[in-house]
Amino acid sequence: MIMAIGSALWFGILTSISPCPLATNIAAITFISKRLDNTSRILGAGLAYTIGRMIAYLAVGIIIITGLSSIPAIANFLQKYLNLLLGPILIVVGMFLLELITIILKGASMSAGMESKASAGGVLGAGLLGFIFGLSFCPISAALFFGSLIPLAISHKSSVLLPSVYGIGTALPVVIFAFIIAFSAHSVGKAFNALRSIEKWARIITGVLFIVVGIYYALVAIFGITWS
Repeated sequence: MIMAIGSALWFGILTSISPCPLATNIAAITFISKRLDNTSRILGAGLAYTIGRMIAYLAVGIIIITGLSSIPAIANFLQKYLNLLLGPILIVVGMFLLELITIILKGASMSAGMESKASAGGVLGAGLLGFIFGLSFCPISAALFFGSLIPLAISHKSSVLLPSVYGIGTALPVVIFAFIIAFSAHSVGKAFNALRSIEKWARIITGVLFIVVGIYYALVAIFGITWS
């Protein structure tokens, strides 16, 4: 289970620094830094944003995992074929991460009215922002959440813990930058540049590992190849 928790956290972190989710996190950081005027409120807003994202993924995870598990036919299908599907799923997710497969979707956005409400809400508004952005799936975040986290959560029968850990991972950059903004705002630019460079290599390495592990699972589960 420890490995599953670590994987869920890593999927969340990788989601958070991917281009589209990173853009929403930058928007959240901008909101936090401009709308709040003291250290405690900035840190509180970062925590509220994290909780908002966690609740969003937790809600989606509970609905999907509980729904699938409560339908006997689907539950039996997953129990019988999840190992067979895991390899191809990992390969497809890896191809998304390596941008061998791309889908153009409109990124996360907020209406002027919703942004105004979030801004007026202060710390609570940051939580609302996190919830809204958490439900705004881009291709990579959708691939990681639905293609990696959900099968992992189903296999461990974890509809609460793993989606929650994933949600925390997706908000970690905002928490980190909230601390930076609160205590040393001049370092934000350098931290952003470092994050952008890390994202590319983290995504490539994870994508390659997903494909390699996916091929391994496919060979073992589908084709019955044993390594002895």
